[in-house]
Amino acid sequence: MVQPLDLTSLGAAYDTGALKPAQLFDTIFARIAEIGERPVWISLVQRARIAERIQEIEKRKEAGEKLHLFGIPFAVKDNIDVAGVPTTAACPEFAYTPERSATVVERLEAAGAIVVGKTNLDQFATGLVGTRSPYGIPSSVFDPAYISGGSSSGSAVSVASGLVSFSLGTDTAGSGRVPAAFNNIVGLKPTKGLVSTRGVVPACRTLDCVSIFAGTVDDALKVLAIAEGFDAEDGYSRSAPSTTASLPVAFRFGVPAEGLEFFGDRDAAALYEEAIRNLEALGGTAVRIDFTPFQDAARLLYEGPWLAERLAALRAYNFERADAVHPVVWDIVSKAGGTSAVDAFKAFYRLADLTRAAEAEWDKMDVLLLPTAGTTYRIDELLADPISLNSNLGRYTNFVNLMDLSAIAVPGGFRADGLPFGVTLMGRAFEDVKIAGLADRLHRTLENASVGGTGLPLPTPSPGASQSNAISLAVVGAHLSGQPLNWQLIDRKARLVRTARTAPGYSFYALAGTKPAKPGLVYDGKGKGLIEVEIWEVDASGYGTFVAAIPPPLGIGTIKLEDGSAVQGFICEAYAIETAEDITAFGGWRNWLKR
Repeated sequence: MVQPLDLTSLGAAYDTGALKPAQLFDTIFARIAEIGERPVWISLVQRARIAERIQEIEKRKEAGEKLHLFGIPFAVKDNIDVAGVPTTAACPEFAYTPERSATVVERLEAAGAIVVGKTNLDQFATGLVGTRSPYGIPSSVFDPAYISGGSSSGSAVSVASGLVSFSLGTDTAGSGRVPAAFNNIVGLKPTKGLVSTRGVVPACRTLDCVSIFAGTVDDALKVLAIAEGFDAEDGYSRSAPSTTASLPVAFRFGVPAEGLEFFGDRDAAALYEEAIRNLEALGGTAVRIDFTPFQDAARLLYEGPWLAERLAALRAYNFERADAVHPVVWDIVSKAGGTSAVDAFKAFYRLADLTRAAEAEWDKMDVLLLPTAGTTYRIDELLADPISLNSNLGRYTNFVNLMDLSAIAVPGGFRADGLPFGVTLMGRAFEDVKIAGLADRLHRTLENASVGGTGLPLPTPSPGASQSNAISLAVVGAHLSGQPLNWQLIDRKARLVRTARTAPGYSFYALAGTKPAKPGLVYDGKGKGLIEVEIWEVDASGYGTFVAAIPPPLGIGTIKLEDGSAVQGFICEAYAIETAEDITAFGGWRNWLKR
């Protein structure tokens, strides 16, 4: 059986002593040797170096240091620097060995994570397909005849194969999302500048993002919490605002009124409609929007200044060698040589107009739901028609960074032939956590959901084994997302991790005379309902001030959840239910409010 590599399971195994990091990495390298390094990996970190890293983090842990990613294995796309390991960008003639790791790698290693190796990619991160590399062609973990997606091909496959807990990719046009869809995993594309790109070989420096692949949204968010942060060494780094709006309970999600294209893939079209129904079941209302400005912006990416920016990236490294570059990549990039400054400014003005037009559509919705890709292709099909089929894959991804949006791709079920389909939720800049909470709920609506191609079921995060430095808190009423007191969590920079339900035995009441209206949760062993809760994470200082502000008859105690775990959460003193209305049968506060 494949060892579960999600952060919660590994953290629990390490904490109990059931597993040691050295044992885990022995297993990982044995599996890689069995499968073969190519085409997923370009280079592996030397075992001696990993042994040194393990000794280092074990000493730090023994000294009392809390390492939030202790012993967690991860992979790095080979256009991101890892000190002492060659960076090739999938071009052997371009290769160099950096003395320093990229900022994002430094932050993850400081938290105890360990790099397994550098992964394959479409050369110079140019492509959404995974077929443009001299190091081989990674394929979907579900069918070797089909593409893995790119450009972060090896990064996605390494996670979907159960070789690492998470991986780093890059995303300029969809490279952190399309491979996630084709391999049944999560692809988180942060807001531009949220994660530093210092130490990343640029494709389009003004658009590039470091992306995160993981088996679950929960793991991707935990990695993001460590990876993000302002970096003065990155000219495009940005600081996130201290607070962002939470998603309303009665949220609106955008769906194109026209312009959806599945390229003849009826199964993909049906799965997208199913995702719409699943979001509606989660309390959303589908809103038909004009998709035209988004489509028109997507077409700009491989025109004018942004294509010239790819050429500028190569020139910055004094590397402009047609003989050393993949022919398809060179055909794309070399066309930029004739772009003038006038052409560039015309494109900038056009993008500004399209972004302004899109604002009218954002006023209608809280989040945008799109297919991650309209279909997938066999490797031989892609090699025969590399440009137009690649363009098809970018239909729903190319505009995102141009318009400064956040996005997260999650699995959306399987076609009749067993190949996965994915959907993407998009929000405005710095709404990464806001949309991720909903993405996790959507992901978990899938029956028999599994992690990549491992066959392992989606893990239910265990608050007690969390790798985060935050405290998990279950809320049941006025503090739920979109409810009147949710701001008290948002102001403390809490983040929504997931939704869950209580174990049987809890009774649920609408308390009398409370403003705003609040419920009371009481364990009496009689309640037959499973009451909906949201699990939030808040740091220790924020947790203290939050608890201090809770008025009687409410308080914080231990709540048992349906999955058998326990978490701190809102409970009610028994005397208050004497005048309260029993609403247990509604199964949660939102359902009672909608009565």
